[in-house]
Amino acid sequence: MKVVTMGELMLRLEPHGHLRFAQTDSFGVSYGGGEANVAVSLANFGAQATLVTKLPKHEIGQAAVNSLRRFGVDTSFIVRGGERVGIYFLEKGASQRPGKVIYDRAGSSFALAGHAEFDWDKIFEGADWFHFTGITPSLGGNAALTTLNALKAAKAFGIPVSCDLNYRSKLWSRESAREVMSGLMKYVQVCITNELDASRIFGIEPDKGGATAGKLNKAGYESVAKQLMEQFCFQKVAITLRGSVTHSDNLWAGMLYSGVKPHFSKEYAIRLVERVGGGDAFSAGLIYALLSKYDDHEAIEFATAASCLKHSVEGCYNMVTAEEVKELANNG
Repeated sequence: MKVVTMGELMLRLEPHGHLRFAQTDSFGVSYGGGEANVAVSLANFGAQATLVTKLPKHEIGQAAVNSLRRFGVDTSFIVRGGERVGIYFLEKGASQRPGKVIYDRAGSSFALAGHAEFDWDKIFEGADWFHFTGITPSLGGNAALTTLNALKAAKAFGIPVSCDLNYRSKLWSRESAREVMSGLMKYVQVCITNELDASRIFGIEPDKGGATAGKLNKAGYESVAKQLMEQFCFQKVAITLRGSVTHSDNLWAGMLYSGVKPHFSKEYAIRLVERVGGGDAFSAGLIYALLSKYDDHEAIEFATAASCLKHSVEGCYNMVTAEEVKELANNG
């Protein structure tokens, strides 16, 4: 299976351990980004995964490329040029203290890339799937037009498309997100979201109330999935279900809806090592399962187990194999 993803690959800087920004005098360095995280997960599952992005030609840009190559991600369609790699700073939360993210990504090479810099005829040759997130069109510059061109090309090639809505209030307003994302959704077959993003972007609320601390409201999630499918004619809607007892202790499950009945995964009680990348691991697991012809129940079990394991892995990338995911999904 060949999966193409497109989005910004960022430099991640974080204090060591659980130090706060104001405490630290040094930062650990790694790389990540929504679509890059999906590509690495898929490569670790044994799929052929490609990331499309743009990075500077200098050494930091090359280090970002190398972070993908070490896991077997195809980097041959990464355009080189521009002035800077997008950066984000991460302060890990613990117990009742939430994590914190500070972005420094304005004017990045990818955000300012010309939409004509990507040769979609070559990129999509032999591809079985295309994935992007709502972060990509939010980056300003040419990013929204680049996303639209990619989606039009995917449609012309008959390639299925998945989108993780992934709303980020630090990148754009709800109004801007709704305007842009509504126009992109007609190209999407599989929508991946959570209850909050569906509300923030499209104003879709559950009929029977939302999630409360430490509880998963299954009826509410089914309502959100139905409304999304009715509004945008998706083939499938997948929703992650998180119940936050504290920052460190969560309940985690998933739901997949194809218009007939919802399929819910088993529920996991997880102790977080890291929350970043959990949704991307879910997306990768779902894509892998659907391309492997799993039925809906098998697919949501695999996707949720993949994401559950990611919460135990430090860094943006999910360092688990398909066999490890199957072991958790099937045997607990």
